[in-house]
Amino acid sequence: MAKDLMRYDVMAQEALRGVVKQALHKAAGPGGLPGQHHFYITFRTRGRGVDIDESLLEKYPEEMTIVLEHQFWDLDISDMGFEVTLKFSGVPKYLKVPFSAVSRFHDPSVGFHLQFEHELEDGDAVQPVAQSVASDNEQASLEATGTDDDGAQVVSLDSFRKK
Repeated sequence: MAKDLMRYDVMAQEALRGVVKQALHKAAGPGGLPGQHHFYITFRTRGRGVDIDESLLEKYPEEMTIVLEHQFWDLDISDMGFEVTLKFSGVPKYLKVPFSAVSRFHDPSVGFHLQFEHELEDGDAVQPVAQSVASDNEQASLEATGTDDDGAQVVSLDSFRKK
């Protein structure tokens, strides 16, 4: 088989990131999230262009999952990524996340989930972040690693990764 000089794998990943972008645009609209929709968004905290509070980076040095449901503010979407304010232990924290840093997107209300590959730091190869996505039963048993009085959650998905 010939070498894929078109890089269809990269094109497909970028197209799927467009789905995340469109979903966030709807959430940022005047009506907010429709119905029971809510998002679990996992991103690489040290990804290029990520801007999060140092305390969050210390607690989540590789990946962090945020939940956009009831308690989020100032959601702004650009061509490159999104910005949002969430409360952690009652304290508002600003997050800026490029779409290229997103590794998973999940809307458990309808069982929709995407998992992304990413380029390595040296840019020479594309590697999968993980090989499996939690089933609906596993997803239902997610445990929050941190919940504050305002309902913001950070979720650990480590128990769902293949060992």
